[in-house]
Amino acid sequence: MQRYAAWMPYSSWVSLGEGGTPCTPVRRLADEVGVAALHLKNEGMNPSGSHKDRVSCLTVTRALDIGATKIVAASSGNGGASLALYAAAAGIECCIVSTPALSPIHRRAITLAGADLVIAGDSLERWQLVTDMVTQQGWFPATNYLNPPVGSNHFGIEGLKTLAFELVEDLGRDSIDAVLVPTSRGDLLWGLYEGFRQLKATARMETLPRLFAVEPFPRIDRVLHGAAITGVFPGSTTLFSIGGSTVTYQAAEAIRQTGGGAVVVDDAAVARDQVRLARHGCYAELSSAATLTALELLLQQGTIARDEAVVLIATSNGYKDSPDAASAA
Repeated sequence: MQRYAAWMPYSSWVSLGEGGTPCTPVRRLADEVGVAALHLKNEGMNPSGSHKDRVSCLTVTRALDIGATKIVAASSGNGGASLALYAAAAGIECCIVSTPALSPIHRRAITLAGADLVIAGDSLERWQLVTDMVTQQGWFPATNYLNPPVGSNHFGIEGLKTLAFELVEDLGRDSIDAVLVPTSRGDLLWGLYEGFRQLKATARMETLPRLFAVEPFPRIDRVLHGAAITGVFPGSTTLFSIGGSTVTYQAAEAIRQTGGGAVVVDDAAVARDQVRLARHGCYAELSSAATLTALELLLQQGTIARDEAVVLIATSNGYKDSPDAASAA
């Protein structure tokens, strides 16, 4: 990421070697699903195993810059594991607030890094606990803690622009038609949009790729069809990394500005596609495999044409899943 320092809010930051993840052509899979070109951007190759490292490095740096000595995040797993590592590297106190659904794998990663782990009853209660810690105890917030949500720390989200920069660097300007993004509250969607938008504004590309949010039950999809963005959209899923019942303005705006959309996928189909991805060389977290499921739906609908070039974002590696995750789907 350091080569993009001029585009970041800080010229240097607490780093564990994040960024520079592989973007791999999967030609046999492209032929199998029937699309002209297909690439997998494997964010599971980051230090903690997910794209969240691009966020944590700058969030922790911001905390240090303003003199914060303790940092807190609400997390379903990947973000907490990432922040715990970066806080440990920076030597500041860290607390992760999660729910009973947090996997044993993430629990171990968080606590081994020395962070405190607090378990709330559900995601909304989780935010209230973080609110109290921020407003009453002086903790620095790494993630959203408000309802309706507003996204994670904006200094951190700036780091996600580098994913867009790398895609254009790897694949060439104006060579990407669509990017499929596993999505909960849309930090990654917004980061990608901001990165592509800045490249276009500086004449480094002509057209923005369409961004498609992949979700396990209708949330963003309902907002795009007229539901209030401040609404609550409950649902159940085994795709824990992209669960949650709320939508942010940024997620919907990134989709609207790029002419993309939201795709709702079925858990059982995603579990099958996790196997398919592995057999094409990418062991992705269950939530990441949802992008392949979504691609086939979009191709069937004609929303993505057969002659287009598509990127699937694998936000985390399969080693993050509990052993029973796919069977539960």
